Amino acid sequence: MELIKLDPRYSTREIPGKCIKCLAERELNNCLLELLRGEGDNKELERRFETLVSFLKSPESKRLRDESEKYLAEGKRVTMSICFEDGKLKYVLNVE
Repeated sequence: MELIKLDPRYSTREIPGKCIKCLAERELNNCLLELLRGEGDNKELERRFETLVSFLKSPESKRLRDESEKYLAEGKRVTMSICFEDGKLKYVLNVE
């Protein structure tokens, strides 16, 4: 399965940001709309949808969101990748 990449941004007065949870929910909604339209490879979309639901329900999602927001507040660039590997949900938080 392909990686789901999320690029959170920190909010300022001038620029609204998006946290990891908001980005995952937006991606989840996009997958749902595509599944309802019946477009594309449904198996891949279903796996992507299930991965996002699993991530949002996982206890790790809050910890990762808090951790990423801490780094963003420090001015660092954060990206996150989510995938299922060997039947397990994997997250990779990259900080630059």
